[in-house]
Amino acid sequence: MALNVKNRTLFTGDNLDVMRGINSDSVDLIYLDPPFNSNRDYAAPIGSEAAGAAFKDTWTLSDVDIAWIGLIADREPALASIIESAGLANGKGMQAYLTMMAVRLLEMRRVLKPSGSVYVHCDPTASHYLKLVMDCVFSAGWFRNELAWKRTTSHSDAKRYASVSDRLLFYAADSATWHTQHLPFKETYLVSHYSNEDERGRYQVGDLTGSGLRDGESGESWGGYDPSGIGRHWGVPSKGAYAQWIEENLIPGYRSMPGVHARLDALSDAGLVHWTNTGTPRLKRYLQASRGEAVSDFIGDILNVNHMSKEHVGYPTQKPLALLERIIQASSNDGDVVFDPFCGCATALVAAETLNRHWIGIDLSTLAVKLVLSRLQKAADDGALLQGGKLPDVHHRTDIPKRTDVGELPPYKTHRHTLYGKQEGNCAGCGIHFPFRNLTVDHVIPKSRGGTDHLDNLQLLCGACNSMKGTISQAAFHAKLTKQGLR
Repeated sequence: MALNVKNRTLFTGDNLDVMRGINSDSVDLIYLDPPFNSNRDYAAPIGSEAAGAAFKDTWTLSDVDIAWIGLIADREPALASIIESAGLANGKGMQAYLTMMAVRLLEMRRVLKPSGSVYVHCDPTASHYLKLVMDCVFSAGWFRNELAWKRTTSHSDAKRYASVSDRLLFYAADSATWHTQHLPFKETYLVSHYSNEDERGRYQVGDLTGSGLRDGESGESWGGYDPSGIGRHWGVPSKGAYAQWIEENLIPGYRSMPGVHARLDALSDAGLVHWTNTGTPRLKRYLQASRGEAVSDFIGDILNVNHMSKEHVGYPTQKPLALLERIIQASSNDGDVVFDPFCGCATALVAAETLNRHWIGIDLSTLAVKLVLSRLQKAADDGALLQGGKLPDVHHRTDIPKRTDVGELPPYKTHRHTLYGKQEGNCAGCGIHFPFRNLTVDHVIPKSRGGTDHLDNLQLLCGACNSMKGTISQAAFHAKLTKQGLR
């Protein structure tokens, strides 16, 4: 589905409300760095670019949270059970935190394309509980990795191993974009694995044969060497990355050559066959053909942002650009939509811009707008943007977008009879039975907060409940009714 929000749009407001106004199946990659439930208060230093940014990462179970749990139970009973179990195991604070996350992750599931990817940045405080929530929301089959990012150097922690890493929960569809990222090999690895060198550079030698006997050319002698004599056959590379490198750099048309011996002749003519002292032919595998060491689920090569870093803006919990660049390069393509619903100091947005992706961000603080503009200007000054030194247009919005994927819907009041039958004449608020004429059609999620006219977003309320609800959320409405003893 086409996205109904312009590229480079930053919203100020509650991300739950804003997400409700974004079209379904319209985002390729979601990265979120939400609060961690760390029981800490964060504030940016006075005088820094991010001065004024602060948040309290402590959660308590309010009446609204309790109401949300009930609403989740109606539509996602397994998810509600996990949240309740976390509350029993870890306390009401964890239950409140997971409730806040769950209602937002459910909206992220809706806006993410069926071929999309999502990364949740967290720490060991709640990572194991969040994984269960993610398994419910996105399905356990989507789980790819739990990444550990070493955010700080080792230090002493009382009565435990030093806590130095964050977690990133990576979920993706089978059809999701994936580009393996690589790091340069360490010198110790090069010395032990690429100990040979010629005019093309370092190389290692590998097998040109495979185990087992074969008929035809694969089992016949070549260059005076008979692989069948030792129970093997020729295993000349014809597919894969190295065969592609050979064709693109040394032997045009290599992979389409007919016959094993023709490829062996071509390899020998190109100087890719290494003969051992015992007369055994081996394949030269050059370092220049290797893309390096595949990045693993432990990220220890990216340093955290400190006050000496060039990109430092003083924002609490700021993440390094290199980390977001790696994620975006691995899980998206040029022109894909990257979405960060807790964008903070806009690291994901800046990384998306420099990598030629489209992006959308949401943050409660208006400071995010100032920071994204400032950081994009720095990137432009450094020549990191495609526009050179020109700052791209950033669209700042404080409203809720209007979905364009719902089609033409009939006037919502025409659903009164259907809703009356569905609710058996009972008010969806106080639960009292009323005649048809005394019930009014109400939006569960108000239109002012991203709700639609779909039948599943409508309910019948009596006059008193409708007046009480107004434009507040359904969770707040239920909490209000409970306080007054009406539920």
